[in-house]
Amino acid sequence: MSRPGMKVGDREHPVQNAMLEVGQPAPDWTLIANNNGTVKAADYAGKIKILSIVPSLDTRVCAAQTRRFNEEASKLNDQIVVLTISADLPFAQRRWCGAEGIERVVTLSCHRDMQFADDYGVHDTEWRICQRAVFVVDADNIVRHAEYVYNMGSEPDYIAALAAAQKLV
Repeated sequence: MSRPGMKVGDREHPVQNAMLEVGQPAPDWTLIANNNGTVKAADYAGKIKILSIVPSLDTRVCAAQTRRFNEEASKLNDQIVVLTISADLPFAQRRWCGAEGIERVVTLSCHRDMQFADDYGVHDTEWRICQRAVFVVDADNIVRHAEYVYNMGSEPDYIAALAAAQKLV
């Protein structure tokens, strides 16, 4: 199923599958960590999760988004975890995080099968990347905030996402 997608320059890219809505259960996932091991949603059971989805850490806006959430993560309650997810290869994520000093955000990759991107409605099928989005998932795995950013060059509403997460503590 296709739906209107992500705008890159003056062109719209197709994004696959339905968008998640507030109040619905968050889809389960298995992603690849920077050490090439697997990480599952269940590894964060009982935690409030901010899922910061970016097309690629090697772009200006994605880098800014990840840096901002890294900075904000140091101010958050220990019950809140910030995960940045992209289709970048894990070794590229590890290199980028090391170069940028990213220590509070966990970066994870969906590149292997793009299942996460499909399940969360962020799979840009033309470029095989993720549409920019932010989700807040509560400790019971219910979506409490969902923002899809249609213009690739725009940043998400950080304040709304952080407020949604802090309200759950």
